[in-house]
Amino acid sequence: MGREVLILREADVRASLDMPSLIDAVERAFVASSTGRAEVPGVIHLDIPESSGEVHVKAGYLHGEPLYAVKVSSGFAAHDGTVVADGLVIAFDAGTGTPVAFLLDNGFITDARTGAAGGVAARHLAPSNVDVVAVIGTGAQARYQLDALACVRGFAAVRVWGRTADHARACASELASRGGLPERCRYAVAASVQEAVEGADVVITCTASREPLVRAAWLSPGAHVTAVGSDAPDKQELDVDILSRADVLVVDGRAQSASIGELHHAVDGGAISAEVAAELGEVAAGLKPGRTSEDQLTVCDLTGLGVQDVAAAALALSRAGGAIERLTI
Repeated sequence: MGREVLILREADVRASLDMPSLIDAVERAFVASSTGRAEVPGVIHLDIPESSGEVHVKAGYLHGEPLYAVKVSSGFAAHDGTVVADGLVIAFDAGTGTPVAFLLDNGFITDARTGAAGGVAARHLAPSNVDVVAVIGTGAQARYQLDALACVRGFAAVRVWGRTADHARACASELASRGGLPERCRYAVAASVQEAVEGADVVITCTASREPLVRAAWLSPGAHVTAVGSDAPDKQELDVDILSRADVLVVDGRAQSASIGELHHAVDGGAISAEVAAELGEVAAGLKPGRTSEDQLTVCDLTGLGVQDVAAAALALSRAGGAIERLTI
């Protein structure tokens, strides 16, 4: 006897998810992960050298929830140097292991839940008053991180830096007309990373860099840094001095960040031990302190946990309308 599986395409998923709700869902997932109420296996990394491609497989389960999920996401280099992202999420019944839904989202869940994680970080770690935001990188996360930041903080100016000036200008122009961002916010292209970072209240790094881009000396007292690019052992966006000088250092998952994140480079270099980093779920649960004064330097290293994908997929499925496709398998 066949069983029915839901099919959600990108448009369905987009219609089902809004950033404020996703931030709250991802925060609950982080808390579950940090308090022993979730299963988060290691990441599978698959490189496709001939196509300059990388594939990540992540999974997760929140205790007591009806679903668990497995996500496959990929990024392949296009001819113009940009990265083309794709992916899907498969949701399974946590009681029987049978497939419940295929979310053919073309990588949207990865983009949105990564942005939401930045929103959780900013909620607990960013200064209360944010004027200038530096965005290092011009890809999808330049958009989604600002979407999420706008849900928890206002800001008046954004400086965008990219390796390609044309991409930086295009990104700044798109942000200026993007809905949901603060009205009358100014968007400018920075000629260098240093120019973007100096004087910024919040610094967001979202690149695929294999070497440090941001230096500790450029950061202002009281700044907050959200780093989202280091999702593989060879990727690095922050000088290790930033982590060692941070008054509050937070990661999404301590073990994972110690193997593939910014934390990994600082620990391997002997600058700090992994134990000095708090998990974002611990901070959100009140088990570890976040920002406690306006002059603290705070850093959050986000490598991406499978429970974020579970939270996003479950939220999308809970809001899916009756017109969603169904497949009998």
